This record gives sequence, C-alpha cells and structure tokens, in this order.
Amino acid sequence: MRTIKLIHAADFHLDSPFQGLSASKAAVCRQEESLMLQRLIDLAEEESADLMLLAGDLLDSANTRGETGEDLLHQLSRVPCPVVIAPGSGDWYGERSPWARLKLPENVTVFREQAIHLVSIPSASARVYGAAFTDRTAPALLRGFHAERKSDVYNLLCMHGEVGNPQSLCNPITEEDLAASGIDYAALGHDHTAGGLRRSGGCSYAWPGCPQGRSFDECGERGVYVVTLSPEGCSLRPVSIAVRQYRTLELDIMGKDPLLLIHTSLPDDSVRDVYRITLTGESALAPDLRKLHQNLDEMFFSLQLKDRTRLPEEIWTSAGNDSLRGLFLEKLRTLRDAARTDAERLRLEQAARWGLAALTGGEEVAVHENP
Repeated sequence: MRTIKLIHAADFHLDSPFQGLSASKAAVCRQEESLMLQRLIDLAEEESADLMLLAGDLLDSANTRGETGEDLLHQLSRVPCPVVIAPGSGDWYGERSPWARLKLPENVTVFREQAIHLVSIPSASARVYGAAFTDRTAPALLRGFHAERKSDVYNLLCMHGEVGNPQSLCNPITEEDLAASGIDYAALGHDHTAGGLRRSGGCSYAWPGCPQGRSFDECGERGVYVVTLSPEGCSLRPVSIAVRQYRTLELDIMGKDPLLLIHTSLPDDSVRDVYRITLTGESALAPDLRKLHQNLDEMFFSLQLKDRTRLPEEIWTSAGNDSLRGLFLEKLRTLRDAARTDAERLRLEQAARWGLAALTGGEEVAVHENP
C-alpha cells in the first residue's frame, strides 16, 4: 500500500453567534470565517493532500444563511483533491438543509442517509465509509459494522459522533465498535476539544476539535489535522488555520500596579485575540476596571476584565471592635463566613469595600465586570 495524506477537520460552526462579543465584532468574526476556509484550502495544496475528510457541524445549524453555505461550497470547489462530508448534529441533512438546496461541486461528496454508506476514492487508494445525521440526534451508527478488506486500499471512516459516552444522543461510539470496524483511520467530529491520535485494535482514530474558538469555553490554539497513512501505520500533525483565538489570563495584583502588570504579562500579538483577564489576590481597594479598560482596549480585538480580588485579612481583624467600622465589618464577616457560594462571598467583599469607602468619605470605585 502506498502512503497517503489526509486533511481531517470538523466543527467549523460557520455563522456562529460568537457569544460575549459586541454585535459589530461578532459580525467581523463571521466575515473572517471565509479566510479560515482559504487557509484550509492552502493547507491542502501545501501538503499535496490526497483527500479531505470533514466530519460534521461545518455549519452552525441547518438554518444557516444561504450565502454562508454558498461560500463554503465555493471554497471547497477549489480544494485540489476529493472532499467527503458527513453532516453532523448541527448541520444535519434534510430537504431544506444547505447540503440539499445547494449544488455540490464535482469534487465534493456529502453523505445523505442515517446509515453507513461507502464512497470509493481510487485516486487516494481509499474507500470512505460514512453517514449523515438527518436530525439533531442519531443512534449508534457504527455498532455491528465491519468494512470489507480490499488489497492495497485503505478503509476510512468519516462521521460525526461521540466516543466514550454510551448514553449520548449524538451517535455514541465505543472503542469496541472501532476495534471491530475494519477501519484503518476514523475521522470523527463532535467534541470541540482535540483528542489527539488514539488507537483501538487495528483502528486509528481522532477528532480535531473546532478549528477556531467562538467563546471562552474554546480557548487557546486550535486547528485541523494532517494525517499520514502508510504501511507502517498512522501519524497526525495539528495545524492552526484560525484567524484569532480566545484567551484567558489570571493575574495576582497583590502589591502591584494592575495596569503595569497586565502590560508586562501580555504576548506581542494580543491585538488579534479575544481576552478575558481576571484580577485576583488581596487588595484594599478594588481595581478600577473602567479605567483599566479605557487604557487597554486598543491592545485587543476584544477585552473582558473581571475583578476577583479580596480584602486583605488584616482588614477583617478589626471587625467587632466598638466602632461603627468594627460593627459594620463584624456583620459582613458573619455573612461572608456563612456564604454558600463564591459569588455570594464576592458580593459581600464588594459591599465591604463600598461601605468602608463611605465610612471614610471616599467614593464608590469598585467595578466588577466590563463597563
């Protein structure tokens, strides 16, 4: 058998709402999705890929805007190799789905039924098995399946599904299913966090996660897989095609100037990314998030600031003495000690700061979320 190279991607969720961003910046991110697709095509060209496998949820829903589906298929028509798509739980195949309404390019094949079918790709020395979701859920499609073995041809699987959760409503897949499948490489989708290369019996399998984050649940480097299959086995390499990333940063400001600390803690390329910076540690005064945001906003595509600092313990030690301040702190300390959640404790810390500021003739300066 000859060596072949695959591009394996999934879970683009094109037309996502990009939660947490302003409407204008979310619109920018949706426009940039076309650039992400161009990078995918460039990768296929650079790697001289024999085949591209796209394992579902390329669109965020079956009701995605028509122009988004049109752009996706136009971009895929430029891929210099065959493309096989297995619709997932988000972009499931139906009469009104983009997969049915739009004309497919000659190099693109889309599975249409909720049962495993075969597509032969002689140019890639491959037989690709796969199935489509035809609703938001799907039963265990791989259970009891076994691919026929042909000489000098790889058996591949392209399918959306969840590995390791037998109760899943999204095509639950077990390692036993994979081991018994007769598949050389299973290109899976659904889980948005990359799983790396795994093996069950003679089957290598992987899911690449979503190639670009859309919220703070999908932070950091993300990408697609370049998979190499040879008589010696299977290997894969992750490659980033993202335009920007979601990142989180937690900084202890105790004894430090918050603005200077943030400046010195950032990488040089923060301007292209979406950041959530959480300030922690002991601080008698709450950091002024509005002022910080005004000074830092231009350093990011989008910035969220959160205050999770706490009052120094020595301030609470004055609770209970015979003064208005002491009685005030004693009452709040009792409530804080009885608090059941971190959110309750944070609100009581805020109340203590505001109250102490009022008692000393100061102003309310605590701002605990973005302006």
